[in-house]
Amino acid sequence: MIRYGALEILAEKEGDKDTLIIANIGFPSKELYEICDRKANFYMLGSMGLSSSIGLGLALARPDRKVLAIDGDGSVLMNMGSLATIANQHPDNYLLVIIDNGAYGSTGNQITATAGLTDLKEVALGAGVQNVAMVSDKSDLKEKLDTMDSGVLVVKTEPGNKKVPVIHLCPADIIKRFMEISSPPSHSR
Repeated sequence: MIRYGALEILAEKEGDKDTLIIANIGFPSKELYEICDRKANFYMLGSMGLSSSIGLGLALARPDRKVLAIDGDGSVLMNMGSLATIANQHPDNYLLVIIDNGAYGSTGNQITATAGLTDLKEVALGAGVQNVAMVSDKSDLKEKLDTMDSGVLVVKTEPGNKKVPVIHLCPADIIKRFMEISSPPSHSR
């Protein structure tokens, strides 16, 4: 399975729900945009390594909404401290899905440390995350998404990008439409 196939399953499982989805920079955002564009998707156009942190902050701010952050192995390696913060905050409405293809897919598929000895499932467990799982095929991914609402899910995939168009939204439009759907309702005084 390549990342695109994993994203299709994530969109199938969460796209029709009220789930807020934060998508990692580069190809993951463009692929999700092609598969299942919706206002509740926040596409990262920059800020490598921060999808997990933004997703955590959103989950803490909106405990009434499920938040799913999609991150890549390269991005998580760049911001491993977020795993310790996720472990210590452990919101029950937040699932970090790490698509681990062992490569920096958006910059030419250069290998990451996970193509060698680094195991992000073990890193998450070492950081103290209590609910951690790893899957490597479509059926296991579907099953895990049915039973896992929070924690860290590492999805092992093969390197490779599907040719997809650019996102035809400017950053201001992405933020505006996401805030329309993700902001808490205002209360009259």
